[in-house]
Amino acid sequence: MHKSFMLQGGKVIECEDQAASIFVYCTLDEAEKKYLIETLEIDEHTLDSALDPEELGRMEFEPEHAAIIFKRPKQYTAADNFFFRVTTCGYFLFGDKLVIIDSERPTAFEGRLFSRVHTIQDLLLRLLFQNISHFVEHLKVMNTICNELEDGIIKAKENRHLIHMFTISKGLVYYLHAINSNGRVLAKLKVSAVKMHLSTENLEYLDDLLIDNAQCSEQASTHGQVLASLMDARAFLVSNNLNVMMKNLNAVVIAVSVPNFIAAVGGMSEFTMMTGSSNWPLTYSLFFLAMVALGWVTFYAIIKWERFWRKRGF
Repeated sequence: MHKSFMLQGGKVIECEDQAASIFVYCTLDEAEKKYLIETLEIDEHTLDSALDPEELGRMEFEPEHAAIIFKRPKQYTAADNFFFRVTTCGYFLFGDKLVIIDSERPTAFEGRLFSRVHTIQDLLLRLLFQNISHFVEHLKVMNTICNELEDGIIKAKENRHLIHMFTISKGLVYYLHAINSNGRVLAKLKVSAVKMHLSTENLEYLDDLLIDNAQCSEQASTHGQVLASLMDARAFLVSNNLNVMMKNLNAVVIAVSVPNFIAAVGGMSEFTMMTGSSNWPLTYSLFFLAMVALGWVTFYAIIKWERFWRKRGF
């Protein structure tokens, strides 16, 4: 399935195939794949690379066109479970037309970014900028999620939040690799400016893309380093929280054991003999309240004793 567009008045407008200079393919059937390979003479391996999420970014020149394999973030869904993935898209620039292959979703030519597009080269550079912007936006989202997970880790008694942090850290590694791969593509694109028929304005825009991509790479690297360096500290917090919970549970066990020991030594019959009362509901109620009070006092004494020695460094 594909859509056709043309440039008119500085905008990208959908049109019929006969008048189109821009073709966007989302999913390829056999007929379309055959057309791209046999008619447009796109190399089959390069075409498969544009559909392979694991493919590295690169730029190649064929006799009739230039092929650019570029990386961008995969659209995040709840099923990804905090794992941010990357995917691949392909741009094939011919003399008078541009073929775009994006297996995940149709490319949208909307917003201010595509408001002043006069040539195919203008459109190509803006599409590359859009991909870089997606990386920047995803990095901001990842940073926000990490901040929220940090708040959960401080109070957590389990590893769930920490596992999510490890998953995000893994995604950052893939992001950094993809961003650096895009940087090499942009550098080669600048070197090949003459072959690509880039104007002076295009070259200035391309310089901005190189700067934006470098800043994006630096941001991803910084996030990854900070996340990795603090991972041990966060793991220690989870372990410490678990130790505190176990300590409190041990205090509860001891507090319950003390009245249980007293009741076991004397027995209910011995208590009845000592009280000498025929009003059993009253005597047993008083005995129960006394054991509860004894357990509470024991628990309170253990907690205070532990705090007393902790303040002295023990």
